[in-house]
Amino acid sequence: MIDTSRRLLSTAAAMLFVVTLTGAGGPTEAVTEPPADAPATASTDDPTEVGWRLLASLNYRTGEPSEELAALSGKLVKIPGFTVPLEDWASSATEFLLVPYVGACIHTPPPPPNQLVYIEMDEGKRAKLDGWNPVWVEGVLTIEMTESVYGYVGFTLSGQQVYPYES
Repeated sequence: MIDTSRRLLSTAAAMLFVVTLTGAGGPTEAVTEPPADAPATASTDDPTEVGWRLLASLNYRTGEPSEELAALSGKLVKIPGFTVPLEDWASSATEFLLVPYVGACIHTPPPPPNQLVYIEMDEGKRAKLDGWNPVWVEGVLTIEMTESVYGYVGFTLSGQQVYPYES
């Protein structure tokens, strides 16, 4: 019993050390910021803000989206959330998951597929990952049920920008 407790404490201390070194919980930085030359007023090319309640309208048992959600398929959107690396201890990546709340993970039990967005950044772009602070992810949304080694995911997004969340 004592050896097991020591191993658990040792493992927890090692994880805390790695998290501290990687800067989790520190200032949010992003791979890309909104363009400096972006107009102050909205244009037709601005992304549509998509909330998790709308994403949850995907019936992941049948794969059927609501009408409002279906209308966004193939469109430029921005979704707030928290990043989950698909590689252990990754601090930047070209592929990751976006989830609605901090601590959501692919461990058992994972969130339902309509609460997971698989992000693949556009070619040549990497996103700095900090799962403790929320971000906006902009890109083109695809509604598709995908099975992977990480479980089922209801959406994919070709990531164009990742930047700190501000309401």
